[in-house]
Amino acid sequence: MGWKASDATDTCNRMLTKRAKYAIKALLALAERQGEEPMRIADLAREEQIPPKFLELILLVLKHHGVLQSRKGKGGGYLLARDPKDVYLGQIVRMFDGPLAPVPCASQTAYVPCADCPNEAVCGVHLAMKAVRDATAKVLDGTSLASLRRQVEMASDLTPTH
Repeated sequence: MGWKASDATDTCNRMLTKRAKYAIKALLALAERQGEEPMRIADLAREEQIPPKFLELILLVLKHHGVLQSRKGKGGGYLLARDPKDVYLGQIVRMFDGPLAPVPCASQTAYVPCADCPNEAVCGVHLAMKAVRDATAKVLDGTSLASLRRQVEMASDLTPTH
């Protein structure tokens, strides 16, 4: 029988969406410029290779949630509204992709019991997916934009340039 793409929509798709990925890329770029002038959407889109219209929608969501602020007019654009050490990847991923758990019965923010499971305390699927959710949350909720920037800088220092 085999797996098909539509199976992923039975509960939730756990692959990071482009919206979440692009949000993280844009936030990292803005974090690098913390304290500088706002960045225009066109410049950010070009630098991070994100379609401008798609980026605009993402930035509006981030602004609505208080992660970004914008300035209009000449010299306008977007900048971080909070310190990069106070913005965590878990917040961003949940903002765009919803709960981290691969199945609703393992979610802490959107728990729904499985109709086909009489006792999740001894359900192998629940136990395994709760472990996945906990490990994912530990990484994402423990990684701020500031700490990720440091990781990128360290990786860049170790990568030879051609």
